[in-house]
Amino acid sequence: MSLTALSLSLLALVGAAVVVDLRLGDPRRLPHPVVGMGRAIAALERAWNHGTPQARRWRGALLTMVVVAGSFALVWSLLALLARLHPWLALAAELWLVATALSIKGLADAARAVATPLGRGDLPAAREALGMIVGRDTERLDEAELARGAVETVAENTVDGITAPLFWALLGGAPLALAYKAVNTLDSMVGYRNARYADFGYASAKLDDLANWLPARMTALALWLAAWAMPGARYRGALAATWRQAPRHPSPNAGWPEAMVAQLLGVQLGGTNHYAGVASHRAVLGVPLSEGGEPLAVGHIGRAIRHMHGGWLAFLVLMTAVILVKETLT
Repeated sequence: MSLTALSLSLLALVGAAVVVDLRLGDPRRLPHPVVGMGRAIAALERAWNHGTPQARRWRGALLTMVVVAGSFALVWSLLALLARLHPWLALAAELWLVATALSIKGLADAARAVATPLGRGDLPAAREALGMIVGRDTERLDEAELARGAVETVAENTVDGITAPLFWALLGGAPLALAYKAVNTLDSMVGYRNARYADFGYASAKLDDLANWLPARMTALALWLAAWAMPGARYRGALAATWRQAPRHPSPNAGWPEAMVAQLLGVQLGGTNHYAGVASHRAVLGVPLSEGGEPLAVGHIGRAIRHMHGGWLAFLVLMTAVILVKETLT
């Protein structure tokens, strides 16, 4: 069994991009593709999001097609142009573009920004830090709720910010990885079930669900496999419990990493959040206190970050195995 040169080059590219992201994260002084996507989406939303519900759905579908296909075509064309100038230019550009699709360092840093002040009892600073990464109201949250918000963010964004971009990059390099980021950005900007976006963002939300469907489930498995090497992880029974609990989440995908992380930590995630003062209830996932669960605390944030790192490493191993089997059978 052996990997083709193309698969080996993609694995090497993705591995190098992971190293770049871990080392540099997203330097603010450098332009970021997602910023450009966001500006394009905002401009098109202002121009197209009007009319009847049916018209909004059609224009929203057009927005999705234009942004996703445009992102793929733009990246592919840029790399092709650079390859004509010099292959190393194209390689360097693709490496950087794949690295921009990843958020390993950024996600860990954002969670630690909550954990650090929370650990010293500075609730106002912890609330402010959590408010930078979640949409819920944070002004009155106590330690347990602040920890829950940070742990849920780490769990859910392990897929959106790490494993799903890795998945699509391994299938199609930077063009497909950036097309995925376009899908993800569309969902984060217009994929809401409210009066303004329910119709216009329908196609974006559905495409995001589809793009994350397999990566989310593979991530839950990868988190569980990695947990076997982590002291204190409650991996026994976690796979079966996640299978039962994940469908309770309102998102078809977010429940899988959240339920798995909750099981591995031995805590409960989910419950009631407030958005602009309005309560929103979601299913509780994880291990109840009555069954030996632990009360959420600041220490669980650091443990969630460790599971995140173990998860994406195991995910890369899983993807390599899948690619190897696929090429053996073809």
